Amino acid sequence: MSSPNGTGETRTVLAVDIGGTKFAAAAVTADGGMPVRAEVPLSAFASADAALAEVVGRVTARVDRDGIEGVGIGSAGPLDSVKGSVSPVNIPGWRDFPLADAVSRMLPGRPVRLAGDGQCMALGEWWRGLAEHTPSRAVLGMVVSTGVGGGLVLDGTPYLGPTGNAGHIGHIAVDPGGEPCPCGAAGCVETVASGPNMVRWARANGWSGEDAKALAADARLGHPVALRAFRRAADALATAILTAAALFDLDHVVVGGGVAAAGTVLFDPLRRAVTGSAGLGFLRRVRVDPTSLGRDAGLLGAAALVLPQDSPC
Repeated sequence: MSSPNGTGETRTVLAVDIGGTKFAAAAVTADGGMPVRAEVPLSAFASADAALAEVVGRVTARVDRDGIEGVGIGSAGPLDSVKGSVSPVNIPGWRDFPLADAVSRMLPGRPVRLAGDGQCMALGEWWRGLAEHTPSRAVLGMVVSTGVGGGLVLDGTPYLGPTGNAGHIGHIAVDPGGEPCPCGAAGCVETVASGPNMVRWARANGWSGEDAKALAADARLGHPVALRAFRRAADALATAILTAAALFDLDHVVVGGGVAAAGTVLFDPLRRAVTGSAGLGFLRRVRVDPTSLGRDAGLLGAAALVLPQDSPC
């Protein structure tokens, strides 16, 4: 959907995606084009603040800064969209960090909108991904990676909630007597289905690999502990999906993130678990698919937060 401005130039916004282990940013046009994109690993910097400045600087150095009309930010949560602050569970150095203000200082005078990373992933898929081509009135997007995030698009509108945390599905308790979660609760979806927690569980049960990618590779080869780790994750995610489906009458669930990149070793047991546990007819109709946009879904959704009125929101 092209959206020219009064001078005939394509409108451009800056999109920023804050994850638990990487930060990404891009210049995004109103038709979903992404002429400039940058990504940095958080581990390469002394602080998250430095990583933020670097990734934004890499993009703004390669575009006409005066042509950037606004900034959309998707961040791991929890967050406070009213204050523009974030407290990502997996970034201990950021507690009530004024993220919107920090980015605004880099590009003064532009509107800035902040939403959860899962929310932006859902919005990106609804706008330019799989859900765009599959009519869906109620979409849940899930990011399964270092943490587990989520977001909702209902009747074409992102539902953020009063504080911006609606759809924060990673902190639904699926095992109230389970492992403690950094959020302060116990047995959250994230304690079972995030990449680091899957690896931790697998090592405790005899697996000797290094990370979630190795765990997925071994699961594909039939390693029994690796397969059990993915089945446990699938069961936890299915419980959360069906809970959300019962509340919001979902049409479609789109799952992205590093763990989702494992492919069939996650999605086969996940779909079986959703189908096997869905009782009511409206729950059985929920579709569960991997993201069609990969790592760009969150950036596109963040951009959609601030695109002009002829865009999705």
